[in-house]
Amino acid sequence: MKRVLIAGSGSYIGQRLAAWLERYPQRFETQTLSLRGEAWKTFDFSGFDAVVQVAGLAHRRETPQDAPLYDAVNHTLAVQVAQAAKVAGVGQFVFFSSMSVYGLTVGRVHAHTKPNPKTAYGKSKLAAERDLNVLADGAFHIATLRPPMVYGQGCRGNYPRLSALVRRLPVFPRVRNERSMLYIDTLCAFLQALLESGEGGLYFPQNRSYVYTNELARQIALAHGKRLWQPAGLGWMLTALSRHVETVGKVFGTLTYDQSISDAFRPAEETAFADSVRLTEDEP
Repeated sequence: MKRVLIAGSGSYIGQRLAAWLERYPQRFETQTLSLRGEAWKTFDFSGFDAVVQVAGLAHRRETPQDAPLYDAVNHTLAVQVAQAAKVAGVGQFVFFSSMSVYGLTVGRVHAHTKPNPKTAYGKSKLAAERDLNVLADGAFHIATLRPPMVYGQGCRGNYPRLSALVRRLPVFPRVRNERSMLYIDTLCAFLQALLESGEGGLYFPQNRSYVYTNELARQIALAHGKRLWQPAGLGWMLTALSRHVETVGKVFGTLTYDQSISDAFRPAEETAFADSVRLTEDEP
């Protein structure tokens, strides 16, 4: 049996992962640790096979004054937890980084694409990655994930904002962009396999198929019994603007991982995209 400590209470991903692993009581035992304040520093990490670091600062509008806070939470805290885990004999540390380390609003990320973060959030995540890698050795494996947008029932961030917009609007333009996205159940199945392996490394979990934003909008509307008018006439203009206007790029630009870098621990089966949106939109 694997004993897994989820470091960061209140995390959407942490809560869903704990619920997922509880389906397999013969294979996993989970516990959650709050990292707020200083009390966690007296916690005994010994006896755990893996620590999954899900605590982090995200989904807020950045200001220049926030940079030290992002660094303290996403970088320094993560390294401190990893150090405590290593001293206690934990064998695997799983860290949630982000696609934001590439600093791209529009683009395609391949195996050799170099990180170049533009935001305090992205910079803090990349700084944590670099310091965590220093701790890795034959007995302490660091597994770093750089997921794209994660969605699922109760998720946070850009997905619920888009969903709220689609539910209000009668029209949504048709743009043939591509986005890498990651359904929460696909992520949890990936994490289950990763935790069972005990391995380290750099990982890029994502859905098997890219998502068109206009198709995502259509599926959201269908989940609420709504018909959405989707004219194609504005597509060319939005595609052009996405390269120059960050807000437009975040919605209508193409931003993907090459599928070839996402094969490790990929679940054999995956929820169909339309079903994943319907399940996301279901009332809790």
